[in-house]
Amino acid sequence: MTLGEKTGSKMDVCRYLIVYYFMAFTFFKVAACSEVSIIGGKDVKKPQPWMVSIQKNEKHVCGGILIKDQWVLTAANCKEKSIKSVTVLIGSLSLSKGTQRVGIVSYEYPKTFNAKTKQDDIMLIKLSKKVKGKTKKIPKKGKDVPPGTNCVVTGWGTTESNLMEPSDKLQMLEVSVMHRARCSRYYNEDLVITEDMLCAGGKQEKTGTCWGDSGGPLECKKNLVGVVSGSKGCGNLKQPTVYTFLSQRHILWINNILKKKFNSTSF
Repeated sequence: MTLGEKTGSKMDVCRYLIVYYFMAFTFFKVAACSEVSIIGGKDVKKPQPWMVSIQKNEKHVCGGILIKDQWVLTAANCKEKSIKSVTVLIGSLSLSKGTQRVGIVSYEYPKTFNAKTKQDDIMLIKLSKKVKGKTKKIPKKGKDVPPGTNCVVTGWGTTESNLMEPSDKLQMLEVSVMHRARCSRYYNEDLVITEDMLCAGGKQEKTGTCWGDSGGPLECKKNLVGVVSGSKGCGNLKQPTVYTFLSQRHILWINNILKKKFNSTSF
């Protein structure tokens, strides 16, 4: 074997290792690359006035929930570096027909947020003005959701795993909550599902989340229980979506931020 052949062989090995480690250890991408959306869902027919599309340069990147007239609940991985480039579209069933667009003035997220482990992947966005529209109430207490519970996830994400374009029409999908220990096993301990997280997946193969809906709502019996954090793969029953659970700890954090900012005279 010549030196060139040896060098080429080493380069091939390096390329293989890079691809291998990328696939093995890339679980969640950060920011705009980590959003997920719905595969195998159906169009939402009834108005969802609290549903928010978070957009960068007027292009959808994340979902969110209007919980107060000037506050949106979403995932911390949806944070963009430039606030000026971000607006939100509120209460529309179609991205192309939305009319209520508002700017943002600040992000609030826990200092304990970890993009790798997805710990405390939760965030509040303060809008530039108060908006009209029905808000979605957060729970008063963090009541756990038993495995097997049927819930609904909503979002504008891509409807096909090989696309990187959001759906123009708001989609919904019924999912089933999974036991935390089982979910951790599926992820081979790459991610530990804590009491502040939930896992839920589609009931059929090739149904679930993919690109475009981090921060979107998970509702069980029409009650808001969590926000989409991320997933590995698209529509794989053994790679369920991980949600930030509105646990008692997260509810206290939300209420503390809202109380603090309400009593503040500045942004």
